[in-house]
Amino acid sequence: MRKWLSVILLLVAVCTRGQVDTSYVEPSHYDFSTMLSMTYTYDIYQLKSSSGQSITLAPEPTVKVGPYFGWRWIFLGYTFDLKNLGFDNTGKKEVDFSIYSSKIGVDLYYRRTGSNYKIRDVNLGRKMRNDPMEGREFDGLSVGITGFNLYYILNNKRFSYPAAFSQSTVQKRSAGSWLVGIGYTLNSLEFDYQKLQQMMEESYATPVAQLDSGLMFNSVKYYDYCLTGGYAYNWVFARHWLFAASGSLGLAYKHTRGEVESSRWFKLNNVNFDGIGRFAIVYNNQRWVAGANIILHGYSYRKSRFSAHNAFGYLNVYLGYNFGLRKEYRK
Repeated sequence: MRKWLSVILLLVAVCTRGQVDTSYVEPSHYDFSTMLSMTYTYDIYQLKSSSGQSITLAPEPTVKVGPYFGWRWIFLGYTFDLKNLGFDNTGKKEVDFSIYSSKIGVDLYYRRTGSNYKIRDVNLGRKMRNDPMEGREFDGLSVGITGFNLYYILNNKRFSYPAAFSQSTVQKRSAGSWLVGIGYTLNSLEFDYQKLQQMMEESYATPVAQLDSGLMFNSVKYYDYCLTGGYAYNWVFARHWLFAASGSLGLAYKHTRGEVESSRWFKLNNVNFDGIGRFAIVYNNQRWVAGANIILHGYSYRKSRFSAHNAFGYLNVYLGYNFGLRKEYRK
């Protein structure tokens, strides 16, 4: 992972250089920014057996607030969990780092979901009522996701991702661009199926409530290699206002460590699809900036016995102030 990080940062340093069409994109007039941000985080996980049994789990959403400080296109900050006042005893950890330059974008993420899940939906078969388990707490699931996404913006002279997501430029006229990229993710899943079976027996008080064998596993670790393609569009619908939307679909190959060690490690049924969506609305008059953005990630993993689907996302709302006028804009 460290080697990949070094390569990514080198690419960013190289690709941040270059000219843009100033009739479409205007650089920020200021070197420094300060910002107050609120982040709403949500994730959901579904496990499903080949026979149709499924369970959907999600923790309570987290809301964090905190200050940020930026120099040109680099922002650093820290947010506090309002519910736990910065102290989380559930084991949940999140480190997310994104870079948006004129030519490339990078997402780095490290997530450990903790064990404070609740059962949101359950399907145990036609003859079983599902409501006795819905809404109950379940601490037998823990998910870890570590990886990166790297993508290239083809129309980088007229389309600006930073205008929508890092506010280091301003989109003056509407424009769009195709995106191409690569990604790598290491997913780990720890699942206490015996605890779930015990909960089923307590909820239904009948021996009929049996967990399908496809869901009887303790842990899975799989690697995800992905090629992505998509499209992004910045719509300037009024003076100083921008609405941005983009979507990328990834063709991903997933395998466990045991599979890659076998003599026939490439299997067609290991090919799945991942997705990333981004949406933003921004007001930026060069001095003041305000807005909100949503970033959504979706992953799927299918095997003959079971499948797993994970989605997580962020809603960011912010208010910022720019200062330190650059020399070229001083009168």
